[in-house]
Amino acid sequence: MASNTNPARILVLGIGNVLWADEGFGVRCVEHLAANWALPPRVHLMDGGTQGLYLLPFLEQADALIVFDAVDYGLEPGTMKIVEDGEVPAFMGAKKMSLHQTGFQDVIATAQLMGYCPAQMLLIGVQPVELEDYGGGLRPRTAAQIDPAVDIALARLRDWGVAAQPGRTVTGDLADPSIARDAYESGRPSEDTACRIGDDRFFPARV
Repeated sequence: MASNTNPARILVLGIGNVLWADEGFGVRCVEHLAANWALPPRVHLMDGGTQGLYLLPFLEQADALIVFDAVDYGLEPGTMKIVEDGEVPAFMGAKKMSLHQTGFQDVIATAQLMGYCPAQMLLIGVQPVELEDYGGGLRPRTAAQIDPAVDIALARLRDWGVAAQPGRTVTGDLADPSIARDAYESGRPSEDTACRIGDDRFFPARV
């Protein structure tokens, strides 16, 4: 449930790896939010990628945190689940799918130990459909949750006294436009012409 306290500084973070299919959900959500909504300076939009503890200074500066991510809740693929405040660290580490989840759980735990973890936290997570597709984009059921996830974030921002307007939010903390979702997914090679399980330059030679 939203707090009655209006935080002065809000961090909206998308984490994950866009190179591995639905792992990119969180990044694509914050990208979509920035492309379609104008937010005031007290809201900082950021592609956190897989940066782990490098995100710690940004949490230190935030009074409230919204996180978009692909999370293995053990639910039906494509299902969205909301987790809040003190429950967030447990879910960020539940059934770890990848290194980034462990890293972000460590970020929150470290921030708590140092006494500057945001008092209000909201995790907007989706159960991934597919992860093991190197170079692949979001699966349709996962992509369909971007708009609902952003709507939830906007509703929480309104609860915190933030009036978002249709438009754009300019920030230097998003991914390069060359790997924005439209460019990335429309430009990717087919499964027949590209290795989709990793970078084949580094695979052992086959006899």
